Amino acid sequence: MSAAGAKVTAIRGAAINLGDAADEFLCTHRVANDNTRRAYASAIDRTITAVGGRDRLLADVADSDIGDALTSPWGGCAPATWNRNRAAVSSWLTWCTTKKRWTAPSVPPDAERRRENVDHTKAVTKTKLERLLSRRDIPLRDKTLYRMLYETAARAAEILSLNVENLDLENPRAPLTSKGGDAEWVNWDAGTARLLPRLLRLPDDHPDGPVRTRGPLFLADRKPVPARRPGPEHICPHTGRPRLGYDRVRVLMERHLGLDPHQLRHSAATHLGEQKVPLQLIMAKTRHKNPRTAMRYTQPGGEAVAEITGILALPRRTH
Repeated sequence: MSAAGAKVTAIRGAAINLGDAADEFLCTHRVANDNTRRAYASAIDRTITAVGGRDRLLADVADSDIGDALTSPWGGCAPATWNRNRAAVSSWLTWCTTKKRWTAPSVPPDAERRRENVDHTKAVTKTKLERLLSRRDIPLRDKTLYRMLYETAARAAEILSLNVENLDLENPRAPLTSKGGDAEWVNWDAGTARLLPRLLRLPDDHPDGPVRTRGPLFLADRKPVPARRPGPEHICPHTGRPRLGYDRVRVLMERHLGLDPHQLRHSAATHLGEQKVPLQLIMAKTRHKNPRTAMRYTQPGGEAVAEITGILALPRRTH
């Protein structure tokens, strides 16, 4: 094959294998957030394994292969789980086709996105939330995380990506990389501010000093086994423990509060809406770019609806 022919072949993706295509995609700004990258990598890696492994050529994979690879592990899962993993694989394949101009398969029509039923009770009332977050049986790490998720109205993956050295405890705020790759700030209130110094305190006999100054803010309970040790940026240099993962947070929050992590973000936006905070300020707090998306998270809660119902009461007739 001539040099020109080889170049055309490479451009079309005929010489690109699945592993290389995935690696290139996972280095783009679309998945700049570490937790987002890990979630995408998990879905894409499982799909690649199901269709033949990293060495199989991208151009040789059919749409039906992708459909089978998605259905096998996630076909029987909840709509949210199916949609999340389907979206990761679809985003990767679309990028291969539109950005790199490689010949790549698509997610087939029969593997369509599934409807997620909207739960209008998802927002927790402020009274109930305060009671839950004040419980004495919740460990300090988890109580601090839950407070921060609510007070910042941030995504759980974003808060879990925070490092100690990036915290501005005096202001109080911290920079993070948002879902779209933008560098933004999140702010928290007095509840989180009271807990953070205690969370960062090391045991008195620890050789590094009284507080943690570097590494992940929220740590797992145990040191990782060698086979599953993450990169050094996800290991606390003081304790050797890794960054707390999202899946573990979901399990613990269900156990402690009976809630999903996203409910704290949803509740925060709803409570701001109930206090008649303008939509633009709610968007700034939650960092939503689209007003229609932000409005979905600011539906008045049950208590607010019940309260205004009294306005409709007809005057009583007096005799």
